[in-house]
Amino acid sequence: MDQDEFRQTYREVNAVYCAFEKSVLTNECGCTHAERFCIAEREGVHCNRESSQQRCLLWLELLREQARFALRTEDEKRLLPHGKAIRLQVGGMRGLRRSIQGGGEHAGDGAGAIDDVDDLLARAESQFGALEAAPFSDIMRAVAAYQVRKRSRRRR
Repeated sequence: MDQDEFRQTYREVNAVYCAFEKSVLTNECGCTHAERFCIAEREGVHCNRESSQQRCLLWLELLREQARFALRTEDEKRLLPHGKAIRLQVGGMRGLRRSIQGGGEHAGDGAGAIDDVDDLLARAESQFGALEAAPFSDIMRAVAAYQVRKRSRRRR
């Protein structure tokens, strides 16, 4: 299957795509509404709740707007390279989790996988009143600090 054919089939099969697909596929994040599927030996992630997808898309848009300096990007319309997209998704969710937990010493360093993206975003909306009211200065520290795992070298 060539790349164009794959993309077309992917869009047909995955109308409600998971906004956190990259971080779900790398096992950095999980979600109760995420369903994995395969097309031609490639994995994708589908969201089975449209309202949750909309909340995730809003959150990522807010993060991207706030993270332009941390990610060193200026063009807000262009797709982010994989590494920066992962930093935004995982670092943003870890920073949000830490903010919800109080951000103090008892909150830990924020490391570790996010168990349920949808639940964490719902808790943030409840605690802050709206996602737009989240403490982005604290969250951006986690985005800037997150390091994407380096690929391991294959042995010959």
